[in-house]
Amino acid sequence: MEVQVNDANFKQEVLESDIPVLVDFWAAWCAPCQMVAPTIEEIAKQYQGKLKVCKVNVDEAPQSAANYGIMSIPTLSIFKGGQVMEQVAGAVLKSDLEKKIRPYIK
Repeated sequence: MEVQVNDANFKQEVLESDIPVLVDFWAAWCAPCQMVAPTIEEIAKQYQGKLKVCKVNVDEAPQSAANYGIMSIPTLSIFKGGQVMEQVAGAVLKSDLEKKIRPYIK
């Protein structure tokens, strides 16, 4: 299950999470974001309980996007212990995304 995150709950949902978090910085008008959305949903289901998946709409959470230097979307960031461990910009294949995630999940 994906969690909708905004500037108000970013700290609680992402930075204070007990498990690694995949954050999808996206926007409704972004075609590549729409292309990668089904992959993000699959990852959320497949790694449920091991990886938290959060979606941050950059238009609705500009402060969170600015804090992490998000210049292009989609940007997928892996957070662990409140820190960005990996970041991938653009539409990415599921296999490539899983390679980035695996080192951080138990």
